[in-house]
Order: sequence, then structure tokens, then C-alpha cells
Amino acid sequence: VRSRRQRQMCIRDRNSKISVLKKSFSLRSRIKSFSYALKGLQILFMEVNFVIHLFIASLVIGLGAFFQVSQTEWLVLITTIGSVLFAEAINTSIENLVDLVSPNYHELAERCKDVAAMAVLITAMTAIAVGLIIFVPYLTMMIRLE
Repeated sequence: VRSRRQRQMCIRDRNSKISVLKKSFSLRSRIKSFSYALKGLQILFMEVNFVIHLFIASLVIGLGAFFQVSQTEWLVLITTIGSVLFAEAINTSIENLVDLVSPNYHELAERCKDVAAMAVLITAMTAIAVGLIIFVPYLTMMIRLE
């Protein structure tokens, strides 16, 4: 008896092209998919950098609420926060995969990890720029009023 995952695996058709077996929609399979995502979230909570990003995100959300930023600013902030968390999740995934396929040191493995880490840094630096663009005018206004 094959499991649901095995039935969903790829097969080769007559033309040697890979096709995916179609699966029917079921609430049980959707819930199971969601449980995989929650497992991934548990893994991310074990990553120090992800927790740091979450802490900073909570500070940004607090500042946004304090300054009562506009709806457009909220959209930009939430999208930026999501981008940083997404980049950190992808980085963690790449690092784990590299560790699996290359347990010993290899220059290419190191390069993969370095580039993935740089992607997070680029995203975080962009988030800092967005935060400054949004919050500096509010901070300046608050300082002038005092």
C-alpha cells in the first residue's frame, strides 16, 4: 500500500517528460499540509537570527501603532517584515540542505551558504532603509513638538 505522498510523486509519461500525478482536494490533506508548515515554523524558532528578526519586527509593529502610520505605510512595513522573515526561512533551508548533501567542507558548499546569508543581509538592509524612510519623519515631528 502506497502512502499519499508516494501517490503524489512524479512519474514519467510516454515522452519521457515528468508529469505530476493529479491529486484530489481533501480537507484532511490541506490540514496535513498546514501541519508541515507549522513544523517548519518550529524549526525556524530554533534559529537565533529568525527570533532576532521577529523581535525587531515586533518593535517595528509597536512603533507603527504608536505613530499611527498610514494604511500604505502599514502595507509597506508588513511586506518588508514578511520579506525579511521569508529570506531567513530560505537561508535556513539552504543551509540545512547544504549540510545534508555536503557534510564535509567543500568550497561550493561554503559559497552557497555565503550567498544565502547575503540574501538575508540585503533584505534586512532594505528593511532598515524602509524603516528609516517611514519613521524618521514621525520621530522628527515628535522631537520638534517637545
